[in-house]
Amino acid sequence: MPDTIRLSYREGSIVSIVRAPDLSATVRPEAGREVFFARPGQPLPAGARWVAYENGGEASVATRPPATAPRLPRDAAYGYHSLSFDDGRQVPLIVSPGTCYLPAGPRTWGWAVQPYALRSGRTWGIGDVSAVRRVARWSAGQGAGVLLSGPIHASLPVLPQQPSPYYPSSRRFANPLYLDVEAAPGAAAGDSVVVAARAQGRRLDQAQVIDRDAVFGNKMRALEQLWAGFRAGTGGQHSFRRYCTEQGDTLSDFGTFNALAERFGAGWRRWPERYQQPRSAAVRRFARDHQDRVDFHLWLQWLLDRQLRGLAREIRVIHDVAVGVDPDGFDAWTWQHALAADVHAGAPPDAFNTQGQDWGVPPFDPQRLRADAYRPLVETIRAGLRFGGGLRIDHVLGLFRMWWVPIGASAADGAYVGYPAAEMLEILALESHRAAAVVVGEDLGTVGPGVRAELRRRNVLSSRVMWFERGRPEAYPLEAMASATTHDLPTVVGLWSGSDLEDQERLGLRPNRDGTLSVRKRLARRLGVGAGAPLETVVEEVYADLARAPSRILVAALEDGCLQAQRPNMPGTTREWPNWSVRLPRTVEQLRRDPVPRRIASVLETGRGRVR
Repeated sequence: MPDTIRLSYREGSIVSIVRAPDLSATVRPEAGREVFFARPGQPLPAGARWVAYENGGEASVATRPPATAPRLPRDAAYGYHSLSFDDGRQVPLIVSPGTCYLPAGPRTWGWAVQPYALRSGRTWGIGDVSAVRRVARWSAGQGAGVLLSGPIHASLPVLPQQPSPYYPSSRRFANPLYLDVEAAPGAAAGDSVVVAARAQGRRLDQAQVIDRDAVFGNKMRALEQLWAGFRAGTGGQHSFRRYCTEQGDTLSDFGTFNALAERFGAGWRRWPERYQQPRSAAVRRFARDHQDRVDFHLWLQWLLDRQLRGLAREIRVIHDVAVGVDPDGFDAWTWQHALAADVHAGAPPDAFNTQGQDWGVPPFDPQRLRADAYRPLVETIRAGLRFGGGLRIDHVLGLFRMWWVPIGASAADGAYVGYPAAEMLEILALESHRAAAVVVGEDLGTVGPGVRAELRRRNVLSSRVMWFERGRPEAYPLEAMASATTHDLPTVVGLWSGSDLEDQERLGLRPNRDGTLSVRKRLARRLGVGAGAPLETVVEEVYADLARAPSRILVAALEDGCLQAQRPNMPGTTREWPNWSVRLPRTVEQLRRDPVPRRIASVLETGRGRVR
């Protein structure tokens, strides 16, 4: 098993990294970096006197003899409070239920959707929220109870556009590329700029591979024209201003950052030094001098808020939250104090990726994150739960330990850094209960001892993927989300036909050929189908097999419903593969009429009622 490393700090900076043999190297709090966690009725540290609740009010926790320790009131509300001590200290106190929310009722199923990949009669070269909403409505009519959506995180507002939804400028805001421009205020008025942009969008929609730069330019031209009309009084200003007030400084900072990025380009470390700190006087002056442009970016988020809320009314949406952020983006700018800037997060070599992975994103420094009372983690989780009833946490193992790769080194030369998992899971449970949202952890890869047991105890659903599992689906755990594949793995058609393995070899990725062929042979034996079986038969049999799993949630990839061979993402590639840019070969309207997705839905719906 790869080593774990221990960090040594002095004055808040990492001064050394020491290898340790196991997960015992979990970070310990520094003196003066206190955050307390408690459940209602539990004992508190000696000297505690008062709890000030986040929504107002306070309660005494001081004790009298013969009691030996102060205790949190049994009726204390869950939340982010402040604990006062005899010596005058005020320390953050986080009160959590300890376990995530789980909805009542039997198991359910749903489609996994990459929003960008959708096409419909009104998309403009890329999938949008309205297209996802139509899939949600259609699947709910088939009996689905959830929709698993790929990340919709915001990207930098510059060219070239970042294709990967897992390399976002911010996990706290959404990407305007996903706006249905025709649903924006004023779009129906027939302005010539919008009409021309609509025609261009229809032309872009014919391409199989997304041209994000062209889509970005076209949509921004139309949205800027609509913003001019909105600003002039087309209605909705009161709702917009209320939204800005509710979102507060974080939204204002986001708009300012985007305006700065448009002015100085990507890479805030290369901006004039006076703009590199979010709270500087120069940044405040820039925001005042460019208020209209700042407001434009706030308005885009307001439009996304309205459209995403409409999506959430159709079905329980499980949104995906990326494991990290673009080091040139908004979150890295505002949270530079909490990130480890000299390393990237990644993954060690494994059977499916023999070279390991460097994801190019800076991980949270666990010590600095704790010193900030986990505020960046809270805001990230809360934003992910804002528009849905669930959250899939990409690489949930990163709450326990993260594979750190020094910048410039190979991914295989990294090492694990331990994280304060118990405290981070308390926060996840608190936010899950506040949103009444289910949490799924992507717990694939090299799993440390006891990790899955701890996630299960916390009501975090495990991810079980057929390609990785040697046992039959009947043996999958109940508290899990089960699927045949993921966006990083071969589709059913790609695996069965051998085209995915051929793609990897053509790209020089040195795939685990024996392992892949073994998965295919194991699948053929279990399904009882021969090498010459029609692809649609194989796909349907795969999901009939998956339907035997007792897991709480079953998920079918929409790519499989379209019999698509290309996977959405090929790890280890950049320009060699059209990562995150392949459109589905069928439109949403065609999917509603096609027999393959209908039969997949039927076997999953039938299986849902059969297994209890």
